[in-house]
Parts: sequence; structure tokens; C-alpha cells
Amino acid sequence: MKTSSLAGIFLFFLVYIGPLGVRPIIIPDESRYGEIPREMIASGDWVVPRLNGLRYFEKPVLGYWANAGSMILFGENAFAIRFSSAMAAGLSALMLFFVGRKFAGGQTTGVLAAAVFLTFLEVYAVSTFSVLDGLFSLFMTGTLVMFFSATMEDRAKKKTGLLAVSGIFCGLAFLTKGFLVFALFLVVVVPFMGWERRWKELFRVCWIPILAAVVVSLPWAVLIHIREPDFWHYFFWNEHIRRFLAENAQHKESVWYFFLLLPGAALPWTFLLPAAALGLKKDVLVSPIVRFALCWFLFPFLFFTVSSGKLLTYILPCFPPLAILTATGLLNYLKKGRKKAFSAGVSALALMTGIGAVTLLVIQMWGPPGLGPYTQPWKWLLAVAGLLSWGLCSLMSIRTVRPKKKIALYAAAPLLFLFAGHFILPGLTIEHKAPGDFLMEHVHRIRPACLLVSDETTLRAVSWFYKRSDVYLLGSTGELSYGLGYGDSKHRLLNMEQFRELVLRHRGSGRVTLVASARKFEAWKDRLPEPRFEDVSGRDGFVIAQF
Repeated sequence: MKTSSLAGIFLFFLVYIGPLGVRPIIIPDESRYGEIPREMIASGDWVVPRLNGLRYFEKPVLGYWANAGSMILFGENAFAIRFSSAMAAGLSALMLFFVGRKFAGGQTTGVLAAAVFLTFLEVYAVSTFSVLDGLFSLFMTGTLVMFFSATMEDRAKKKTGLLAVSGIFCGLAFLTKGFLVFALFLVVVVPFMGWERRWKELFRVCWIPILAAVVVSLPWAVLIHIREPDFWHYFFWNEHIRRFLAENAQHKESVWYFFLLLPGAALPWTFLLPAAALGLKKDVLVSPIVRFALCWFLFPFLFFTVSSGKLLTYILPCFPPLAILTATGLLNYLKKGRKKAFSAGVSALALMTGIGAVTLLVIQMWGPPGLGPYTQPWKWLLAVAGLLSWGLCSLMSIRTVRPKKKIALYAAAPLLFLFAGHFILPGLTIEHKAPGDFLMEHVHRIRPACLLVSDETTLRAVSWFYKRSDVYLLGSTGELSYGLGYGDSKHRLLNMEQFRELVLRHRGSGRVTLVASARKFEAWKDRLPEPRFEDVSGRDGFVIAQF
């Protein structure tokens, strides 16, 4: 078991941490979550989040602090802005190991729960990308794991300590994404304590985590209110109430959205969920940890389902309990000598990966020109190798007799494909979503006195790569509309006529530089003066024009 744990840690750093800096920075999310902490470091203002110098009140501050800390350690680069997300996944897996070992059947269950969690496709994708969901999920996991541990503890002093730690994690989650943590905590804990018939205890102990959460979050909450009195009004109503209830909520999706996407997000374990469900029968459902994990998965999932605004990353906090349920169910199923559902699931996965590998090979080798996602042969060969190894290693788990080894082989099967994912980003994605290399080709043209103008699509990247927080915005405002509404920032928004006047005022000097998506620039071109310099990265890429 010690060897397995060390191997797991090594593979985590190999697959999750080592290649973090390989892929280019993707817009808009990664450039946003790099630029806000970069501006904190540059300005020395660690209280008020700003994007391109504009007030940005969509999230609290802790996620930006975490990325800023990484940047201080590792520099202002892709690795640094992804590091906290990846480490959040590793720490979440460590918590699952400890809770599985103590409450769900010993070290084997703990190791497998951690392995299942880290190989969920959504967990891997989100945790190697710079967004705040991974950090929030870590703190949410800590909140709930510590609360559950407290409910299982008889010693009063230790119970109080665990409840206080649960509250500390709750406060950290609040500082990452706000009031959502309290809603998720309640929809998990209240049904669980009711199921356990421990209502009175819930009301008796709830004040401890509440007090700890307040102590953690209050200092910054007061400071931001003093500095920016409108923060809490905007953040509560726009980022919580409107996103949850409004008809015009951001990222509005159908009520079936998460049901349709969950099977893909839970790969490769989707194919073994029937076997795991068979292992979670009545004799296992009396287990408190299984009951808690069911409440932890089901009720937050339903909570996000009824919300108007939806993104696939929102349900990331549902994957830690799903890992516990999957590991526990599969071990119980296989220990009873049953294997039919396991073998059927593995065979279906192997068939899927085989079809995927053959399809990619045929498209790249014999498909019409321009249809294949890759122009570099080594990329699609690596993708095919990853898919084939995934399927073959999965099939090996069928032939293995011991239950632990069967699941371990299945968990290890996608590792080559996941590792390859850092290197095989399709060329069209790079052209459309990664302007960094193109922008840096022209960094010598961006002098300190240069007036930088950008469309909303590329603004975060322009600020990040050129280290500028004074970029003018041309056209639609998107998520920057609130910050641009302040009196000291309104002048940063230009309509087409104002931009023309700016160009004519400095025409021929090269002082005015416009960066925009190629498609927007093409639509604007007839209304713009002739640039003295123009370069484009591709039809679906970006344009830089100097006037």
C-alpha cells in the first residue's frame, strides 16, 4: 500500500503538475485569472480585484491571491496561473484518501477513491486549467469532510476542533466564490442529519463552523466594503440571485444540461457506475459515509440543475462524493465474486476508445484536406497512442483476478492519454483561443506611450501579455460593463466614431494599436482608416493593426 501511495503521488505530479506550462494560455478564462493577480502584484492593492484597471466584482479575492502567490514563486507564466488549480485537485484527492481510509473500508478504499477522483475527465480538465472552480471544490470538500468527521467523533474536544476546521474551510470557500458555499453546505448537511435522525445535534453544533467561517472571511469582507461600498450589493444580486433565478441569466441552459453532460464528464468511470451501483445495496447503504456521499452528490447536483445559469465546471464539487461512491461500490461488487457488469463496462469503454483512435487515424490520413484537427503528425500519433493504450490497459483489468488490481489497472489506463492532453491541443483551438504567441511576435511594437485598443474578446490577453492595465475597449463590453460604468473609467470605452477620431488625431505616428479577433476586424474594416501596419494570425485568429 505504501508503494501504491508513492506511485500515485509520482503519477499525479507527472500527469497534473509537470506539463502545466506546455499548453498556451487560453482566452478568456486563463488570461483573466492571470491578469487580475498580476495587477494586484503590480499595484500592491490586494483588496480590490481589477481587470485592466477596471473594478471586477464577479468573484471574491482568495482565488486571485492563490494565483498571485504562484506567480511570485514561479513567475508570470502559464505554469504559475494553473498551479493552484492542479494542487487543489491533489489536496482534494488526499482528503478523499483519508476519509475513505477511516470511514469507508480502509486504505484500499481511500487509495481507490483518490485515484477515481483524479481520473474523472472533468476533474482533470478543470484542474489543469486556470479557473477558480478547482480551488472552490477543494474548500467545499474540506468543509464537508471535516463536518462529517466531526459527526463521527465522540470526544467533545476533538469534535469541536473538527467543526472549527470545517468552518475555516467554509470561510475560505466563501472568499473564493461567495455565498454559494452556504447553500451547498445546507443542502448536504440537512438531509444527511435528517437521514441519521440527528436533528437536535445539528442545531447544537452548527454555531461552531459558522463562527469559524465568519472569523476567516470578515477581515477582507469589511475591507472591501470600506474601499468599494457597492461590492456586496453587486456581487450578491448579480452573481448569485440573477445567475440562479433570472430569465436572462448568464450561461442560461436547459434543465437537462447537467444530466446530458455528466456521463462524458465522469469518464472513464461512467462505464462502471452500473457495477458500482450494484455494490451499493441495502447492506452498504446503512454506512454513514455512503449516506453522506449520496447526499453530497445528489442534492448539490439537483441544486445546480434548477439554477438558470449553468456551466459544466459548476458541478465539480459533486465529483469527490461520486469518487467515494464509485470506489466503495466497485470494491463491494468485486469482493463478492461478481464481474459481469464490470467486464461489460470495460468492454464498452475499450470499444469506444478503439473507435475514437481509428476515427482520428482515418480523418488525419485519408480525410479531406483541412478536416483533421492536427497539422503536425506527432500530435495525432500521440493522441491515437493514448486512446489505444487506454483501451488495451482497460481490457487487461478484465483478465486480472484480484479486485484491487482490477480497479487499479482501470484507473491507470487513461494516464497516457491524459498526459498527452497537455501537448495535443488542436491547431484550430490554438488559432482561435490562444493569441499569446502572435501577440508576443509584435511586443517590440508596443511602446510605453502606445495607445492600446482591443475588442472584448482579446482584451484580457492584451493586458496580460503586454503587461498593461490601461487598454481601451472598442465595441461590446461583456463582463467589463460594470467596471466601465464608474465615472473614472467611462472614457476607456470607445464607439467606432470615437476610435476613428483617436486614430485621426494620432495618424501616422504608430501610437494607436488595435488588437481584435480577425472576424470582428473584418466587419469593422470598412469604417476604419487605413492602418500603416497590419498582421493577421489566421482567418479565425487575431489581427494587430497600427495607425
